[in-house]
Amino acid sequence: MVSVARRQLGSRGEQTAVDHLVAMGYQPVARNYRCPYGEIDFIAEQAGCLVFVEIRSRRNQPEGIASESVGARKQLRMARAAAFYLGEHGLWDRRCRFDVVEVAMNNGAPVAVRVLQDAFEVPTDAGIS
Repeated sequence: MVSVARRQLGSRGEQTAVDHLVAMGYQPVARNYRCPYGEIDFIAEQAGCLVFVEIRSRRNQPEGIASESVGARKQLRMARAAAFYLGEHGLWDRRCRFDVVEVAMNNGAPVAVRVLQDAFEVPTDAGIS
C-alpha cells in the first residue's frame, strides 16, 4: 500500500516531468497508459519518435539515483506494455525509444529534472515480437 504522502510526491514529480518534457518539445500522446502488462507513465512524440517514458521522483539521493530503480524487470514490463500499445494502435512500423525522467524533490518541491533519452534497449531475447 502506497502512503498518501508518497502518492502526492509521485503526482507532483510526474506533473513536473511532463511539463519539462513538453517544454523540450515532446508532444503528449497518453498519460498513465495501462494494459495487462503494466503501466507507462507518459507516451509522447518527439523528433519523429514515439517515446515511452518512466518517471521517477525521489525525496533525496541517498535512496539511490532514480534511474537506477528502473531495473531489468521494470524495463521488461515497460517493453511488454509498449508492445501492447503498438499492437493496439497499429503502430508497429514506428521508431520508438524508452526514456527515464528523474525528478529530485526537496520538502515536496521539485528541485531538479534529468531526462535520460534512450535510457535502455529491449533485449532481442525478451520474448517480444
